[in-house]
Amino acid sequence: MSRQRGWRKPAGAVYVSRPTRWGNPYRVDELGRQEAVARYAAHLAADPALAAEARSALAGRDLLCWCPLDEPCHADVLLAVANAG
Repeated sequence: MSRQRGWRKPAGAVYVSRPTRWGNPYRVDELGRQEAVARYAAHLAADPALAAEARSALAGRDLLCWCPLDEPCHADVLLAVANAG
């Protein structure tokens, strides 16, 4: 995601930040990035229905979030689950 003037969401990309179905309920500002992402991974692993929904809705799609590209993000977890197998 970008706030730069003229930036547009790529066609077919899915926004997965906090206000969406796919948002991480574990806050980075409270837990730190590593712990928040780890908890999200555990959350997704503990909910097979949600993981199946992620595979169905997100497989092969680009995911958009506000996290820095060079740091861990729950979108990385979603990509791994959505594109597994």
